[in-house]
Amino acid sequence: QVQLVESGGGLVQAGGSLRLSCVASRRTFSISSTIMGWFRQPPGKEREFVASVGWFNGRTNYADSVKGRFTVSREYTENMMYLQMNSLKPEDTAVYYCAAGSTVGATTESSFNSWGQGTQVTVSS
Repeated sequence: QVQLVESGGGLVQAGGSLRLSCVASRRTFSISSTIMGWFRQPPGKEREFVASVGWFNGRTNYADSVKGRFTVSREYTENMMYLQMNSLKPEDTAVYYCAAGSTVGATTESSFNSWGQGTQVTVSS
């Protein structure tokens, strides 16, 4: 498994921006981890897919709720993934998780086998 650590969460007003970061352990990151993704769990709700990026091809995928507002990217040489979140809404409030998996194009939790501890994002109205 890959060890993942998120950072960058915080409190922001509606309409504001935040940038989340995720670093993958160099010692355990391998070619089998072909996709990196962001999920989130709003208060009292199930965890849901937000965005993903193919680690080697850079192909991105987004949930409809964040398209046009969020941008996922990765820095291949630094084992980093980012989530730039713009035009934030109160409904974006959630714990955001970084995940790694081996299924290209995956959007379900079961397709990701490594998870970070999560970082809280709170958007005030």
